[in-house]
Amino acid sequence: MSYQSSNPLVGETEFALDGPWATYWIAFLRVVTGWWFFHAGITKIIEDGLAYSYGPMYMSEMSGTALGGIPVWMGNNLAWLIEPGVPLFETLIGLALIAGALTRLAAFGGVIFMVLFWIGNAGFGNGVVNGDLMGLLLFLTVIVLAAGRYYGLDALIEETAFVKQHPKLRYLLG
Repeated sequence: MSYQSSNPLVGETEFALDGPWATYWIAFLRVVTGWWFFHAGITKIIEDGLAYSYGPMYMSEMSGTALGGIPVWMGNNLAWLIEPGVPLFETLIGLALIAGALTRLAAFGGVIFMVLFWIGNAGFGNGVVNGDLMGLLLFLTVIVLAAGRYYGLDALIEETAFVKQHPKLRYLLG
């Protein structure tokens, strides 16, 4: 008898995404991730309106990151876009994820935010594996698993005649 035949990990392993517990979990992850971003955005809107001045200030201090001078330039020259954009897009990304509508597009926006946050934390005082990286992985999971198709509006949107006539739209949904 060989070692391989007695090893229970050698056989085929399957993670069925169509099982009820997996679909509940994927939908739960999508909603919780959405709530996290919605709460972050709506809190900024309530406190500062669409004049979130910390965003450009944060970017203008990102001189020692892998992105070089790009964030600093953005913080200094695109404040007019960043100040309203951060709270507005965080809120919209969160709402889209909670509803499960345009989920992949919204999660891609979350990936952009989290990459900037992660790289912006270039000192990595809490290590390379930190909350920003975990948020990035959550958004990537939502994209890869097409989380909007599980108890989300994307499942209904994909059944419309318009999406069936333009099947490439499914890459933004799900």
